[in-house]
Amino acid sequence: MAWLAPSDPFDVDQMAQPVVGIASRLVQHDSGWHQHGRGQLLFAFAGSIRIMLAGATSVLPPIRVAWIPPGTPHRVTIRSEVEYRSIYLDEAYLSAHLSGLAIVTMSSLLSEVFERISLLPFDTDWSQGAARNLLAVCLDELATARQEPMLLPVPSDPRLARLDIEELPPELETLSHQIGVTTRTISRIFRRETGMNYQAWRQSWRLLRAVDLLASGLSVTAVASDLGFASDSAFIAFFRQMTGETPKRYIHKAG
Repeated sequence: MAWLAPSDPFDVDQMAQPVVGIASRLVQHDSGWHQHGRGQLLFAFAGSIRIMLAGATSVLPPIRVAWIPPGTPHRVTIRSEVEYRSIYLDEAYLSAHLSGLAIVTMSSLLSEVFERISLLPFDTDWSQGAARNLLAVCLDELATARQEPMLLPVPSDPRLARLDIEELPPELETLSHQIGVTTRTISRIFRRETGMNYQAWRQSWRLLRAVDLLASGLSVTAVASDLGFASDSAFIAFFRQMTGETPKRYIHKAG
């Protein structure tokens, strides 16, 4: 089986097979910045994964799949314990629906197929038999999977260098005082570099962090407090507005 212990050496670009699936369990992991010559499909079977890219960040709960195109610098961090699955694909298997980086919905069928592919041996022959059929179903499901707005663009303007995206972003007025830049200038920078105003960007940040914390097992009350909401009900209303689901229902779907 393609199950890896954290200490096992692994370099997918040195492997002969055009498709490579792996399964592993990691605790408080930081991959550092790296890239692969192959495309990567990444799925958190249990727990949540944070993905950082040049100019963007995202959180991957168990109901989402990340597609990372070949040659894309990225960094993966895990704050607790996560079981993850990953499938690496040669360019020969890429098509129009696997072009740019994307976060897509994980259907029940895709989850099952993903699991089976991830656990197949490294020397699997993908050109025939059950392996070829599994891969075909996986790619077909990805072709119709719904893309999710879970990629948060991060501004690069040097005037915002003191904005720590690891922490809850402050209110606009507070940020203005902290960095010595007018609120109008901050708004203009965010619209130019992220496509949204600062308030919308801050709300998107809170949604990503909420998903991360909920998937890590924190209660609604704890998450609401961590993200600065006045009450559980205020947080639930925010979450429903952003996702169409209550926090518990959202995470229940991921379980």
